[in-house]
Amino acid sequence: MKKTGEFVGRNMAWIVLVIAAMTLFIPETGLWVRTSWINYLLMIVMFGMGLTTKPSDFAVVFRRPRDVITGCAAQFIVMPLLAYLLGKAFRLDDALLVGVILVGTCPGGTSSNVITYLSDGDTALSVGMTAISTFLAPVLTPALTYLYLRTTVSVNALAMFLSIIQVVIVPIGLGLLINRLFGTYTQKIKDSLPVVSVTAICLIVAAVVSHNSAKILSTGAVIFAVVILHNLLGYLCGYLIGILFEMDLPRRKAVAIEVGMQNSGLATTLAGSAFPNLAMATVPGAVFSVWHNISGAMLAGWFNRRHGSENV
Repeated sequence: MKKTGEFVGRNMAWIVLVIAAMTLFIPETGLWVRTSWINYLLMIVMFGMGLTTKPSDFAVVFRRPRDVITGCAAQFIVMPLLAYLLGKAFRLDDALLVGVILVGTCPGGTSSNVITYLSDGDTALSVGMTAISTFLAPVLTPALTYLYLRTTVSVNALAMFLSIIQVVIVPIGLGLLINRLFGTYTQKIKDSLPVVSVTAICLIVAAVVSHNSAKILSTGAVIFAVVILHNLLGYLCGYLIGILFEMDLPRRKAVAIEVGMQNSGLATTLAGSAFPNLAMATVPGAVFSVWHNISGAMLAGWFNRRHGSENV
């Protein structure tokens, strides 16, 4: 199982890419995976994360809040600005510009916690940033949307908080508790967790791509270019900010991933509810949902090949 886990970890990007391509061009291969399963799949991965961590790993976040504040500030400054600049540089029409900016103004998504975990990054910092950015989103997402679009959106704060508690906090908490009570046994299954995590990511990608294949294929190459650049530049800026603030490698990984990966599902929902007359505004969020899982898997593989278990 250890060798299988190592193989899956090394080849995660290719595995996810193959699944994405297959379900994009032959959506029937992935339609059996329901989108309603996504949160449950994330919960399984979060539970696995809890099994491999200790309460002290999360307590350290509260002892160094500067890292969380720095990361959240970077996310809400970098991603909206990048969205606006890319939208203008590529001369997107109004609908696509709205969609791209909504992706930029949304908080980090729970997928970033999974990718940080698989990258051997600071998972506690990633979870802390996701929680705080989600806490700030009901104020900052509408405010930033108005700043860039001169119109506003309504964010359901209660639904977002309940989702974070359900998908992130409770599964990790249960994992921590079981690890504390049955640590001898959880160590024995540690090597199998990468296989579980990658399987969950593949199923999430299959669900998102297969159910949105027609919409994704109907868009031109321009929106793909904008989404890919938005995501990759987010990773780069986040990593450079980590260097600027003298963070160690695991924290730089966490900040890079957290900044680059967005709650694009929320962006798609906001686009549909706040801009019903701009049908294409939902497309950037849908494309981002697919791409950031692929790029996240590729980034995790690159980090692991380049740095291994280095933590300096």
